[in-house]
Amino acid sequence: MHFYDTERVGLFIDGSNLYAAAKALGFDIDYKRLLQLFASKGRLIRAFYYTALIEDQEYSPIRPLVDWLDYNGYTMVTKPTKEFTDALGRRKIKGNMDIELAIDVMEMAPYMDHVVLFSGDGDFRRLVEAVQRKGVRVSVVSTIRSQPPMIADELRRQADTFIELLDLESQIARSGGPRDPAMPRDPA
Repeated sequence: MHFYDTERVGLFIDGSNLYAAAKALGFDIDYKRLLQLFASKGRLIRAFYYTALIEDQEYSPIRPLVDWLDYNGYTMVTKPTKEFTDALGRRKIKGNMDIELAIDVMEMAPYMDHVVLFSGDGDFRRLVEAVQRKGVRVSVVSTIRSQPPMIADELRRQADTFIELLDLESQIARSGGPRDPAMPRDPA
């Protein structure tokens, strides 16, 4: 993981994708430690976290995490999920945040030297390419060590640097001991 001390760094976290990757690797993210790690690598301009929320639930398991992140240095980007019925009559919930993330990366690109994208979604390959044409370096954080791998090959190839999430575990995993009650669990 190579960063320059003077680089302006922006974090863009696809919340559901990062959660799924960490879960597949068997650990929970300590978001305070994650922020500290990347703030120590350069000048952290902004850390965005993207997630969809089920609005009509009395209690959402992700709400405590969203609130904690919002009060502790992250810029939260949320939208309500959409419910629909598929062709087989099954109730489905959809909450894709790709467009919001892509727009924010493009808008922030002039103010950053290095984008760190926490996602393995191959749909972001063109976004990475577009930002690179603007002179911005892009690191992608995901995993190839899960079964199946959580990163699309085309995204990994397009990135300037691929950062294996499992290699960051010792620096960003929540400790196994009693958890800080102020630090919410990732949603199950």
